[in-house]
Amino acid sequence: MPDIVHTFTARGDLAHLALLLWAGSASGLAWFALRELAAASRRFDDFVRELARFNDHFGGR
Repeated sequence: MPDIVHTFTARGDLAHLALLLWAGSASGLAWFALRELAAASRRFDDFVRELARFNDHFGGR
């Protein structure tokens, strides 16, 4: 990583380095948010499935 930073600073390309870091962090944040959204969707699906099972078992009485 220090080699990359040195290369960018030696050429005076700090804006590109900042853009690279921003893009990397934004992509990481988006990946994390999508992963959490998928997990929440699975938990909600499990809840609805269990609720349907409960209603099938006790709903007819």
